[in-house]
Order: sequence, then structure tokens, then C-alpha cells
Amino acid sequence: MVKKSILAFATLALAVASAASSYSVTFFQPVVVNGQTLKAGDYKVQYSDNKATIQQGKKVTEVPVKVETNADKYSATSVRLNGAQVEEIRLGGTNTKLVFEKTGAGTN
Repeated sequence: MVKKSILAFATLALAVASAASSYSVTFFQPVVVNGQTLKAGDYKVQYSDNKATIQQGKKVTEVPVKVETNADKYSATSVRLNGAQVEEIRLGGTNTKLVFEKTGAGTN
């Protein structure tokens, strides 16, 4: 009985931990992330170590990122662009900023 309770608690804790690193972001125009062009729309962003996963429906894009910590929390999730190139995503409610590698023109 105790083992089942511990397993259930560990599973619940894992689900909560993984949900905590999932964020919504909206691209209002087509953008380029690590050489891949993403259409305008709503996406889910998750990160782990030095990798971000950007997902819209069944389309999943995995890209290397540098995770940085800011002194203050960001009030809202925001995207910093250089032209159409995503340079960084600041995750609202956290001190976390995902910095993307600069790449060439987008491909699909």
C-alpha cells in the first residue's frame, strides 16, 4: 500500500514538474527558429537543459537554446525578433529567458 502511494505521489510530482515548464507563445507573423520557418499562430514552448521544443498541433520543432536567468521575473511571455529571426523568448512569470542561436534564412 505504501509503495503504491509513493508511486502515485512521484507520478503526480513529475506531472506537475513537467507542466511547470510549458509555456504558450503566439507568433503574429511567420518566424525563423534555428533555420526553420514557423507559421504565425499559437505554440507551446517547453525547455530542458539546452533544448527547446516548440509545438503547434502535431508539428514539433526542437532547437538548441541557451537558458539564461534574469534578476527580475518577466511579467508576460514575450518574443524578441531580429527581422523574422527569433532571438529570444522571455517566459512570463519566471526569471527565464531562452536565447536562440542565430542562423541563416529559413527553410521549411
